[in-house]
Amino acid sequence: MKNRVEVRIAGYGGQGVVLAGQILGKAAVYDGKNALQTQSYGAEARGSAARSEVIISDGKINFPAVRKCDILVAMNHESLNKHLEALKENGILIVDSTYVKEIPETKAKVYKVPATETAQKTFGASLYANMVMLGALAKITNLVSVEALEKAIKESVPPKTVETNITALKKGLQF
Repeated sequence: MKNRVEVRIAGYGGQGVVLAGQILGKAAVYDGKNALQTQSYGAEARGSAARSEVIISDGKINFPAVRKCDILVAMNHESLNKHLEALKENGILIVDSTYVKEIPETKAKVYKVPATETAQKTFGASLYANMVMLGALAKITNLVSVEALEKAIKESVPPKTVETNITALKKGLQF
């Protein structure tokens, strides 16, 4: 991994993008990296724009904001359109293909993950799409270890949902 990796996860409020960013940041720390996570979302919790940004580094993080992200995760088409220009030219773009049907021309390496569809089919709820996407992100980038993600999930979600969230993460690792 290079010294500093900037990740932006974007979607609607209610899709779990903030939780996904928090778990990714914790996992990076468990893997011995430095990490910083920020979030922003609209006044309404559900349905408005939401994003989570995570900076992971081998060294100090001197500037605590994502300028141009190395990795963009777009959970819906609106987020893709809004944030694609912030992705580095040869970055990694991961989209939830359940909602993102067309991808504008880009030099980024594109991955399509049916996260919401997988969560709905497997668990009967789209609630776990964020964990499916985290699993796919881990598989595609090797940014953090699966063990660290599982530990972060255990510490971040309600106890009764830990097993389901970890199962969703493992579904994402299959993409």
